[in-house]
Amino acid sequence: MSSILAPRAMRIAVVVMAVAGVAACADATLQPGQGHDRAPAIPQTPAGSPHDFDFEHGRWRTTLRRLVQPLSGSPQWADYTGTSKVHPVLGGRANLVELEVAGPLGRIEGLSLRLFDTQRRRWTLNYANVTGGTLELPMSGGFNGSRHGVFYGADTFKGDPILVRFVIDVLDADHCRFEQAFSADGGATWEVNWIAFDTRMP
Repeated sequence: MSSILAPRAMRIAVVVMAVAGVAACADATLQPGQGHDRAPAIPQTPAGSPHDFDFEHGRWRTTLRRLVQPLSGSPQWADYTGTSKVHPVLGGRANLVELEVAGPLGRIEGLSLRLFDTQRRRWTLNYANVTGGTLELPMSGGFNGSRHGVFYGADTFKGDPILVRFVIDVLDADHCRFEQAFSADGGATWEVNWIAFDTRMP
């Protein structure tokens, strides 16, 4: 995968979806006295199945773009290329994603742990970057039997609560697309800040 891992932007994200030195990653905690008192409601997501991510197991060539200064009005994007590796664990009910990309503004290295909740029938996307060494707040969602996966989470950015949306589109057996967006108004409007494309490697 790609993002997503760095999002939240891996975080991928992400994916995210959490990444070393990536300004697009949201702050994981809200400090007392900062931002709003109540986080926005998280939108409903599609249900998932334990095999939603079977298509992604393996090695991928990743190209991605990230918005350098999210929610600022700046139009500056940064481009990166590299690889993503997706390792199935627990019989496919979980997987581990490694992202390594580089570009003119530096390197992004991130890790995403995806876990399937059998009771809620939702996946959680859990990101970490190499500098922070901790998991970010999770996102949750699924594919509902389709090639279009949607995941949401609550976070903070510069002290204010935001919503984070992560979308995965399976284009075909060898290509997929990842997109992360932030909303500072409870989901009324969204700003995309992370776009990645993966192409399967031999």
